[in-house]
Amino acid sequence: MCRSVLSRSTCHRPLKVPQCQSACQDRRPYTARRIEHGGCSRSLLLGSLLVIAGTIGCIDDTTPLPTGGSAATPAGREPASADESRMVATLAPPSTPAANPRAGEDWPRFRGPRTDGSSRERPLDPQRWDPHPPLLFTLDLGVSYGGPTIARGRLFQFCRYGDQERLTCYDAATGEPMWHRELPVRYDDMYGYNNGPRCSPVVDGDRVYTYGVAGQLTCYRVTDGDVLWTRDMNREYGVVQNFFGVASTPYVHGDLLLVMVGGSPPESQQVPNGRLDLVQPNGTAIVALNKTDGSEVYRVGDELASYSSVTVRSVAGRQMGLAFLRGGLLAWDPATGQELFHFPWRASKLESVNAAMPVTAGDTIFLSETYEIGSVLLQIAEGKPQVIWQDSGPLRQHAFRAHWATPVLVGEYLYGCSGRNQPDADFRCIRFRDGQVQWTHRTHERSSVLVVDGYLIVLGELGNLECLRPNPAQREVVAQVDLNAIADPADGHPLLSAPCWAPPVLSHGRLYLRGRDKLICLDLIPDPVVAPQ
Repeated sequence: MCRSVLSRSTCHRPLKVPQCQSACQDRRPYTARRIEHGGCSRSLLLGSLLVIAGTIGCIDDTTPLPTGGSAATPAGREPASADESRMVATLAPPSTPAANPRAGEDWPRFRGPRTDGSSRERPLDPQRWDPHPPLLFTLDLGVSYGGPTIARGRLFQFCRYGDQERLTCYDAATGEPMWHRELPVRYDDMYGYNNGPRCSPVVDGDRVYTYGVAGQLTCYRVTDGDVLWTRDMNREYGVVQNFFGVASTPYVHGDLLLVMVGGSPPESQQVPNGRLDLVQPNGTAIVALNKTDGSEVYRVGDELASYSSVTVRSVAGRQMGLAFLRGGLLAWDPATGQELFHFPWRASKLESVNAAMPVTAGDTIFLSETYEIGSVLLQIAEGKPQVIWQDSGPLRQHAFRAHWATPVLVGEYLYGCSGRNQPDADFRCIRFRDGQVQWTHRTHERSSVLVVDGYLIVLGELGNLECLRPNPAQREVVAQVDLNAIADPADGHPLLSAPCWAPPVLSHGRLYLRGRDKLICLDLIPDPVVAPQ
């Protein structure tokens, strides 16, 4: 018998909901459904789990939180108000995820262990798509855009419920909730997009970090969700609200947490919403924090923030911190904070953003935006960038126009989605060294991509999932399925609904995909092994 088990946990706690109450911003319980495969009949078993909730005081800045208690009030600071309350709910033994005998890689940060959208797991067998890889479980989510991260048998998802941002820890193999922690948030999107977090959690050892849509940066203990420190980066560094809130996932490098901040001086705080052309930077494009206590170590870059996430790569034989900021690429020594170079690259349009991450190979760095100037390939020679090729002319003649999804490099060719909106979106292949377009396929759907075992896993924003074989000669489809057209056996709703903007996540053979309000887990590689580097 094919059986679906639904575990439901609801927080019974009054909330002060902001004035802007969108239909998607309700306080729904999160839901896990485990799918067991067998015969053709189905039954649905419903059960509920009461949340044991406790309220403790909110901490500001970097004040450590004693285990099981509330933070002391710093000198000169008022005690936390009732509005600044925080709640933890333990839903299972907090330090004991289900046994995970599978080999494979953890996926502890945005775009994977190498932040390049690649997995070394194998073997992938497209013949198991019938019509998709077996469904293991689904999770109902709150309001957000970010995807999950996976580490040490745990899945971390960051969403908004009412006026709270909630980090939830699930068992990565079963989807069963283990604990969650909430912090208050106040944010209204000025362009009508949802008001939830955009960033993915970042896991480093026994700590997990979140960066909220309004700039609340928080460090939790992995095993139980205890808050170790938290800082309101927008308030402390004078960040003027960007078009769509905070959306750059931080990066852990050694003992440092590298955070894109992009603050401004006091005179910029009264600039009207959306007039970023009038906002001045204050030298805090990147702020490096001590990952243990949250204290500042250095700051670098005189730029505003963007929507591209921070990374550290080996380029031209040295480690470089890379951040594709609002005005261009910043490269710096991640250990010392010394700026190496800044390369201007942005559209002249006010309402334009840089969002895709840099793509690196050897001594080269590829940048791409979608609004006006397209792409450029840089070569780093003697520590400085030199242009190998760059787009010019009308948009239709550009080699590549990455919007929010970063393309992947396979051998000498780059694959990914090009185009700003659905009408002009296509999936294409270009030759990396000179930008020569090899082929394009008009999809009218933007997409993100994962490369694994010689295949491309492409997730379209409308829920189309494809397995492609990288081929510079032609688009080669191996398997495909429309997940929006397939009903979840547990509730009858589509497995995925638009927008599906978070890139695919693969960890220990399990493929995690998220749509508007649901995360699904597919058994992509049932017996994974990790290929050598």
